[in-house]
Amino acid sequence: MQPFTTLTGVVVPLDRANIDTDAIIPKQFLKSISRTGFGPNLFDEWRYLDHGEPGQDCTHRPLNQDFVLNQARYQGGQILLARHNFGCGSSREHAPWALLDDGFRVIIAPSFADIFYNNCFKNSILPLILDDNIVDSLFSAVEKTPGYRLTVDLEAQMVSTPSDEKLSFSIDAFRKHCLQNGLDDISLSMQYADKIVAYEKQRQQDNPWLFTQ
Repeated sequence: MQPFTTLTGVVVPLDRANIDTDAIIPKQFLKSISRTGFGPNLFDEWRYLDHGEPGQDCTHRPLNQDFVLNQARYQGGQILLARHNFGCGSSREHAPWALLDDGFRVIIAPSFADIFYNNCFKNSILPLILDDNIVDSLFSAVEKTPGYRLTVDLEAQMVSTPSDEKLSFSIDAFRKHCLQNGLDDISLSMQYADKIVAYEKQRQQDNPWLFTQ
């Protein structure tokens, strides 16, 4: 998993509440478990004017020019700004996969659905919870300023605006450690690989009948 330390990126505003995981990555794309390749289908039903299918070449599909991801001023955005209850619905881990594959490393919202929130940390995405009034002011600033950027410093737990306003955020210490060091559940387990191997060897010596075929 890619570590997260600091990020300065263009903010993409998605001014909707209760965006569910089926909107983030529709159900027909859940057949693959490769973790990559989902970026072009992020928000597929809002992004394109036709129906998308797995394996389809998206480069020539008709775009919905009113959708933020298709607007020139937001190209290359790495910070998604949203409203309450982002990531609600089914628990599909494909949702953070699609967001990460499309370049997003930070999502800012007043609240997140619990399972989606947890899945973000396991996939190199930092979900930031900021107060409603702060999110409102960020939406206003993004609308007024093309190429609006924020700097997110995980170590300092601080978001900096172009006017040098500092916005602090809270994060669980263990999740912060994992993000900073690029540790997912498998990586955490593999830190104890030597002890696991030693335990299995000892177990085979103590209980050889368990290993006979």
